[in-house]
Amino acid sequence: MKMSFEKVSFPLKAPFVITGYTFNTTDTVRVTLEADGVKGHGEGVGVYYLNDTADVMMEQLAEIAARVEAGLSYDSIQSMLPPGGARNALDCAFWDLEAKRTNTSVWEHLNMTPKSLKTVCTIGIGSAETMADAARGFAKYPNLKIKLDADNPVGKLEAIRAERPDATLIIDVNQGWTFDELKEYAPACAKLDIAMIEQPLKRGADDELIGFTSPVPLGADESCLDAHEYEQAASRYDVINIKLDKCGGLTAGLLLANLALRDGKALMVGNMTGSSLSMAPAYVIGQFCHFVDIDGPLLLAGDVENNLFYGAGGVVEVPNRALWG
Repeated sequence: MKMSFEKVSFPLKAPFVITGYTFNTTDTVRVTLEADGVKGHGEGVGVYYLNDTADVMMEQLAEIAARVEAGLSYDSIQSMLPPGGARNALDCAFWDLEAKRTNTSVWEHLNMTPKSLKTVCTIGIGSAETMADAARGFAKYPNLKIKLDADNPVGKLEAIRAERPDATLIIDVNQGWTFDELKEYAPACAKLDIAMIEQPLKRGADDELIGFTSPVPLGADESCLDAHEYEQAASRYDVINIKLDKCGGLTAGLLLANLALRDGKALMVGNMTGSSLSMAPAYVIGQFCHFVDIDGPLLLAGDVENNLFYGAGGVVEVPNRALWG
């Protein structure tokens, strides 16, 4: 086994604004595993709000590279690396390598028949006019994800809904509201037929949701990183957002999905604005999800080779095996 890893940066088409952050590039770490004449690849973006940066991922991978090359078992990395981008990249590279070594697709390995998915297209925070213009420009996408903070959220949603009465809208607050603001804005969201409010409150400060009945389903993103946080999140949220960079790879993502499906929770698959190499393993999780957010490559100025195909209606075709899996 040979292991290599490198930083790969992808400039964005335009600055992408969410609560408290503006992104101009996506800085990833790509892991390559080589054995028996074939190579497996995985990509980690990390978790920005946990300081899980490309530099941190590189350091974590360097610490275990020799053991991986010496024959570290696939299962061992689940405990040797913490949840995050480094383990995600390595875990997904193992999945890809095994598929190529055995000439068996990930779908065959999981005994699944993949279906095409329909992703949201994401609109970053801006003025009401700017966001409404973006919604109009995304006319071919029936599902939109709207980034919001506490600055005129209802007015922005009204402007977007006026432009896109046809669209399914979900909103992502990225921890940007207080509980009082949630109670104020949620009824208006219901009137505007918002399908879901994602992460309205700060991670670790959402006890107030216990016993609260929202008129719009609430989704946990930052409040549910991995399976260890599932039970607490399930007591407060209706939807669990699985991101492979949060939980640490496809293996951990499948574990979290199984817990949520067991309890009848709705699922969402999300992304940290990676390339198609990040979206391909997330596509597996998307098979179980009511909400699908794998539009990261659409925000990039350039993508990887053998990239995902995004068609009419927001339909994303099954990944080419030359890309991953």
